[in-house]
Amino acid sequence: MKIVVLNGSPKGDISVTMQYVAYLKKKFPEHSFETVNVAHEIEKIEKDSVCFAAILDRIRSADLVLWAFPLYYLLVCAQYKRFIELVFERGAQDAFAGKYAASLSTSIHYADMIAHDYIHAVSDDLGMKYLGAYSAEMHDLLDAGERERLVTFAALTFAGVEKMIPVQRETSPLVPPSLAYVPGNGQAAVQPGKKKVVILTDDDGSSNNLTAMVARLTAAFSAKAEVINLHDIDIKGPCLGCCRCAYDNTCVYTDGYVDFYRDRLATADILIFAGAVRDRYLSSKWKQFFDRSFFKGHTPGLGGKQIGFAIAGSLNQIPCLKEALVMWADSGRCTARFVTDEAATSGELDALLDAMAGRLVQGAEVGYTPPHLFYAVGGHKIFRDNIYGGMRFVFQADYRYYREHKMFDFPQSDLKTRLTNAVMMLLTKSKTVREKVYGDSRHHMIAPFAPVLRDD
Repeated sequence: MKIVVLNGSPKGDISVTMQYVAYLKKKFPEHSFETVNVAHEIEKIEKDSVCFAAILDRIRSADLVLWAFPLYYLLVCAQYKRFIELVFERGAQDAFAGKYAASLSTSIHYADMIAHDYIHAVSDDLGMKYLGAYSAEMHDLLDAGERERLVTFAALTFAGVEKMIPVQRETSPLVPPSLAYVPGNGQAAVQPGKKKVVILTDDDGSSNNLTAMVARLTAAFSAKAEVINLHDIDIKGPCLGCCRCAYDNTCVYTDGYVDFYRDRLATADILIFAGAVRDRYLSSKWKQFFDRSFFKGHTPGLGGKQIGFAIAGSLNQIPCLKEALVMWADSGRCTARFVTDEAATSGELDALLDAMAGRLVQGAEVGYTPPHLFYAVGGHKIFRDNIYGGMRFVFQADYRYYREHKMFDFPQSDLKTRLTNAVMMLLTKSKTVREKVYGDSRHHMIAPFAPVLRDD
């Protein structure tokens, strides 16, 4: 069997993900593995049509395409995303159609499901037969049991290809919004007062609806919003995954990204991100923006801000994109609101955009941020444990931030709770005490709230 591995690591062969592929090569010598470093070589692939065509020929000759990648900011890296865009932009779907596919990722299990859902959906859109995902923690390969699990996954996948099993598509084809948006003239402008409003967009003129939505939002804030186009920012390249920023938040690039982020975004009160759907995400330019923000490490860089998303495209048909944006905002301790051009009329979209502008200003004025969802709560625990543990000596800037902001909030450190648990676990060995505790559990659970309801 011929397996073509599309390597999504900017580091090429020198990546953790490729060590997993190397192990599979070792365990399955009867199969042919051919790796294409599409993320590492994306600039050449984009400029050299011969190189791109050669990759397509390799895919056409494959029995299985393995999407192999590390997670970068809730998804694949911008370079990998750009390769997927090129496939659709250049009408190269036929090279993938009918091929079996699977995905392999490495991460610390933060948002790994979003990345695999994305690759699954892309595979469906390419007409591929997707057999499943394997999400490894970065160091799983060092554990004998996890190595066995990996080999079992591969064996089951290869067996599916050899038996030519049928695979059902699980994601529906996207239906683009039908609205050709033309903003109306009537508009009651929102007064942002002293609140700084920034509208960040990747508008390149290819989406008329996106251009019109940005214009409407700009006017909604009494023309006091600053509009920044990502194409105008001095960003010399995508994140390289080098982790040099982990020591003191200093990026290896000496371009204008960090100053732009700190001086123009981090100082805003209200941020609106305006973009158009490309395949099952926003553009690779947007992905580059998110990836490069990793110079802040695993700390909330835009905490407490009001965030609006103005999306041109089928956002409500792409759960992995909606989830990624909600998770990004929630984990960053921000309020997020959404408006898309999936509206029936231009007047309806006018009203939705105007209302979002008003609600963002209201939220900024009272300083409201919602309670955290699972994304922020679960993500904090993953980062907390890793930064305190094995990632500490690399991500020293994160460690200092977490320590300073008392984010190493391990429940095991609460001596009062530990003592209470120890005493109560001992006492409940008595049947009489146990019946009292569990028999009155409903009352015990609400008892602490009585003073608040009585006095506040």
